[in-house]
Amino acid sequence: QVQLVESGGGLVQPGGSLRLACAASGFTFSSYATRWYRQAPGQERELVAGIGSAYGVTNYADSVKGRFTISRDNAKNTVYLQMNSLKPEDTAVYYCNAQHSLYEYWGQGTQVTVSS
Repeated sequence: QVQLVESGGGLVQPGGSLRLACAASGFTFSSYATRWYRQAPGQERELVAGIGSAYGVTNYADSVKGRFTISRDNAKNTVYLQMNSLKPEDTAVYYCNAQHSLYEYWGQGTQVTVSS
């Protein structure tokens, strides 16, 4: 059974940090590019960061460059999103995504709330 399970979300003050994790199972994780998306209330889902399968090439949305870092541990079938200097506008449900050719999987999402 294919699963992507996110964890690490929560409530944090502006300027704080959180580390999200997404644990994969049921497919060959190392062959899949993985991405983090987010969706705020009333807004469309947007790409936050991605990391390739083969060489670990990363890409980021302009809004998070320099603050967020995506990484993966293929031995643990896990992708991470380190989020620093969080802002209220980072508040959203964060989703993990894995994609390879025509195959694409999504996690259930984890809530991140940045508020004082």
